[in-house]
Amino acid sequence: KAMSSGKLQTGLLVAGYFVYLLVGAAVFQALERTAEKQEKMAAAQMKEAFLQNFTHLTVAEMEQFMKNLTEAIQNGVYPVGNESQIEESNWDFSNSFFFAGTVVSTIGYGTLRPKTAGGQIFCVFFALFGIPLNIVFLHRVGKMLSLLCKRLGKFLYEKGMRKKKIKFLTLLFFLATGILVFLCLPSLFFQITEGWSYSEGIYFAFITLSTIGFGDYVVGKQPGRNYFSYYRTLVAIWILFGLAWIALLFNL
Repeated sequence: KAMSSGKLQTGLLVAGYFVYLLVGAAVFQALERTAEKQEKMAAAQMKEAFLQNFTHLTVAEMEQFMKNLTEAIQNGVYPVGNESQIEESNWDFSNSFFFAGTVVSTIGYGTLRPKTAGGQIFCVFFALFGIPLNIVFLHRVGKMLSLLCKRLGKFLYEKGMRKKKIKFLTLLFFLATGILVFLCLPSLFFQITEGWSYSEGIYFAFITLSTIGFGDYVVGKQPGRNYFSYYRTLVAIWILFGLAWIALLFNL
């Protein structure tokens, strides 16, 4: 009975966690999308005005243009190319979900962030309850992984291996498979999808899973590259399991 109630608890926790992220993503999207669209339109108008007058701009006007342009880029608005970019939102559902995940896991790349007062206040409360929830979730997933670890140990023990050796081997096994599954393979995947070098992929994977999150490399953000539709959602799931793996390593 204890086993089945444990499974039920785990199921509820996982479901609750994902519902929390989905609801958060929906709220961020609702709060931020309109403001972002206005920002993009303003940037497009600024570009238009510049293109009409750039032959006789004063130095001061030129400086102001550079200042506005830098500000737009820092806010994730790139006035490059045609009008179609106004339609593509940084706050579509996939991006919002990805953002919610980077908030609760404390990675915080800083490339996407709430700019409206409502979005910022919501972010505070979302993180306040989301970060502990994330820790509990990772702990639970880590526990499930460590049960696998115990089973492996039991199997080796029955084969007549000494306990110290088993401890060392299971740790080695988890370290090796983890490095392969969470660092080496994803880096290959990023190399193909993002066009980064393999070492950049490794660097990104490490900076992400260690939750440092500089934000100098972020997935699915390069203008002009075609990403498949659930790319960032997949990456978000990789991050979650990667974080659980690291939590487990500390436990072991």
